[in-house]
Amino acid sequence: QVQLAESGGGLVQDGGSLRLSCAASGRILSTYAMGWFRQAPGKEREFLAAINWSGSNAYHVDSVKGRFTISRNKAENTVYLQMNSLKPEDTAVYYCAASTRGLPNSVQFWGHGTQVTVSS
Repeated sequence: QVQLAESGGGLVQDGGSLRLSCAASGRILSTYAMGWFRQAPGKEREFLAAINWSGSNAYHVDSVKGRFTISRNKAENTVYLQMNSLKPEDTAVYYCAASTRGLPNSVQFWGHGTQVTVSS
């Protein structure tokens, strides 16, 4: 299987930036795509972005397009989410996900999440 470990969350001011990392281990070659979701308290888990392992294709939902950028480092088996112009509404637990089929509708592996808190 695939193990995912998120890092990089924390407390940031309104308008600030954070860079999340997701290190993948295990059967990486079986993974078609990786991506990011987030979940705020009392809300449904929300898909944010996905990237294939070659890095040739990336997708961002409209709500974060232009502010968040997904990328990967193939040599380190790591996917990143660069988050700029953060807003209090971005406060959530951010989860890394991996799929052997495709995102966002087929997720086989989840990380444990990293908390992002944006203060006013």
